Amino acid sequence: MPTKFEKVTFKGVQGDDLDARLDLPMGKPRAYALFAHCFTCTKDIFAAARIAEGLTAHGIAVLRFDFTGLGASEGEFANTNFSSNVGDLGAAADFMREHYAAPKILIGHSLGGAAVLAAAGHVPEAAAVCTIGAPADPAHVEHHLKGDLSKIEKDGIAEVRLVGRPFTVKKQFLDDIRAQNLSEAIGKLGKALLIFHSPVDTVVGIDNAQAIYVAAKHPKSFVSLDDADHLLSKRADAVYAADVIAAWATRYLGEAEEDEGHTPEGTVLVEETGAGKFANRVLVGGRHRMRADEPARVGGDDTGPTPYDFLLAALGTCKSMTMRMYADRKGFPLERAHVTLKHRKIHADDCTDCETKNGMIDEILIAIELDGDLTEEQRQRIFEIADRCPVHHTITHEIRIASSLAE
Repeated sequence: MPTKFEKVTFKGVQGDDLDARLDLPMGKPRAYALFAHCFTCTKDIFAAARIAEGLTAHGIAVLRFDFTGLGASEGEFANTNFSSNVGDLGAAADFMREHYAAPKILIGHSLGGAAVLAAAGHVPEAAAVCTIGAPADPAHVEHHLKGDLSKIEKDGIAEVRLVGRPFTVKKQFLDDIRAQNLSEAIGKLGKALLIFHSPVDTVVGIDNAQAIYVAAKHPKSFVSLDDADHLLSKRADAVYAADVIAAWATRYLGEAEEDEGHTPEGTVLVEETGAGKFANRVLVGGRHRMRADEPARVGGDDTGPTPYDFLLAALGTCKSMTMRMYADRKGFPLERAHVTLKHRKIHADDCTDCETKNGMIDEILIAIELDGDLTEEQRQRIFEIADRCPVHHTITHEIRIASSLAE
């Protein structure tokens, strides 16, 4: 899938070069986010990639990197621990502050979620923190090592297998996670907190989300991921998380950044997001943001309505509003109007009252339902007025479209 990104490196807390990827929206970023991956994972794990892709579609740039000793980053995993992960996050924030902009949003998955909670106090510019399937205590990861704990305790070091791969773990790692007081850090967060967790997470139980929520002060929010697994391996779950994060974080990004990329009233800007073959973002009138896409059957990712969906929506909303204004002006007891629309192509010779006689023509089927204690005459008048809505007139009359190519 095409995307816009930069491959970067920066020095971690232990002096090693850490491999990172900065995913960017096509336009100027509204804000920057910093993402921390799960225990022994990498920046390229499915959930991290999908969430970054989703956030860039909303105009938010995302930096994700491999912690020391993992993925393409330098260093020895055996010499790392939870504290060094927190330090790497601080180094990443410093790098972003110097070369781009400090992260306004911190996002962490699993143990990475615990790490961003601990690191948040060292990133003053961050206004919002989000955790996904995070443990309330870093020592929770001990259950991954349960078969090797005694050897690590006795010998001070052991090779263990995690997610099918060998890792060397030293006793200092255990000592470090056991010494953490994450509850205190959560209580002192001083930033908006969004907690994602699945009630059927078998790796990190839902009780961890409850513990984090109780320890945190407002503003705080919890969103259930329903039947998602711990790694958010289903694309729909990762996309949903990205959409919620983007909508939620907008409140905390500040007015100056929210104004970035906005258009004047009466103007619509459409631009590719770079996150998919057909994915576009739509900025309307300086206030409203939407997404547009195509369904998977034609090569899109179905992350938003299609162009024809927008056309039908424009026509349908215009008809609904026109009927509402007319009914109110006449004092008709219209409770609610429902407009259902469908677009299709038909053969011209199947249309007896069409000017075009050959080939295919467009047909829009519209069904209108009217609720309320209306007389038959009132229902008919409201129905008839719908065809007089401005958008109906626009698309059924001559239209001049004047295009120009910008320098």
